[in-house]
Amino acid sequence: MRWENLTVESGGHSRAADAALFGADAVVSRTFDTPEFRGITFHEVRARSIVNRVPGASRMPFEWTVNPYRGCSHACVYCFARKTHTYLDLDSGLDFDSQIVVKVNAPEVLRRQLGSRRWQGEHIAMGTNVDCYQRAEGRYRLMPGILSALRDHANPYSILTKGTLILRDLDLIVQAAQVTDVGISVSVGFTDPELWRTVEPGTPAPERRLEVVRAFTDHGIGCGVLMAPVLPFLSDHPGQLRATVRAIAASGATSVTPLVLHLRPGAREWFMAWLAQRHPHLVARYERLYADGAYAPKWYQRRITRQVHELAQEYGIGPARAGMPRRIREPEPVETAVSEPTQLSLI
Repeated sequence: MRWENLTVESGGHSRAADAALFGADAVVSRTFDTPEFRGITFHEVRARSIVNRVPGASRMPFEWTVNPYRGCSHACVYCFARKTHTYLDLDSGLDFDSQIVVKVNAPEVLRRQLGSRRWQGEHIAMGTNVDCYQRAEGRYRLMPGILSALRDHANPYSILTKGTLILRDLDLIVQAAQVTDVGISVSVGFTDPELWRTVEPGTPAPERRLEVVRAFTDHGIGCGVLMAPVLPFLSDHPGQLRATVRAIAASGATSVTPLVLHLRPGAREWFMAWLAQRHPHLVARYERLYADGAYAPKWYQRRITRQVHELAQEYGIGPARAGMPRRIREPEPVETAVSEPTQLSLI
């Protein structure tokens, strides 16, 4: 695998002028013969940097990220980050799901970088590439150290997750909320149990993720839901949208933000292979819908956003302002206007 070519530039190919993120001599590969980790190989590396700048051309609504893992055992068939595994000479399919890179020194490297005179205390987003609360976190426990460093430096941050393990760190998040801006979002694109089992096989069930929302709400921390992805012809029926928004509202979510599936190279091939196996009658429809690129047509995005926002208003929740971290000690005003969707590459 090409460890030496990884750079601190998030999500892009390496360049000769960039410093390597970690060297090949620092890699230790391990397997664990336990049911939750069977079939997964962990590649432990010592990172040289952990705070990554998002490329300027990105659609991300933030500039800095921290990603303690690469690859993800959630195994979501649509995951946009699958392409990044090919930079390691791994494939974007099964390897992405089962060959997990673990930056074992992430907490101490982050603490050092936050303490640098060059660091200006900008917002840091986590869970934007792969989930920082995937199963590996239960063993490696990198996030408590990361959250402690952010708290101690009063550095604003946000977390997006499908993992219920975030509840383990609830106290650390509450402590950080007393000194800085913290934003928590949980990803729940649909509540259909059969669809969940086949599309997101390594994740906690949608209802368990919504229990996370309720737990944060009960502790006085507003938690939004990223309703993503909405899967064309699979989870976009009006009845399905209503059931999902109703469940989100019942969880006490402060906002719901719908995002339609996007299919970048790497993810597109893996998803379409899954679709051909599970729903072959939809292959041609997807090919037409995504004929112009990774994103569904604007008219389709607008339709889904309008439907979800109308349902959210009906159930008493409002759409989040895309990309804006919330100050959780002072609730944001609810927006009622229907706005054009913003495609964020978060899932």
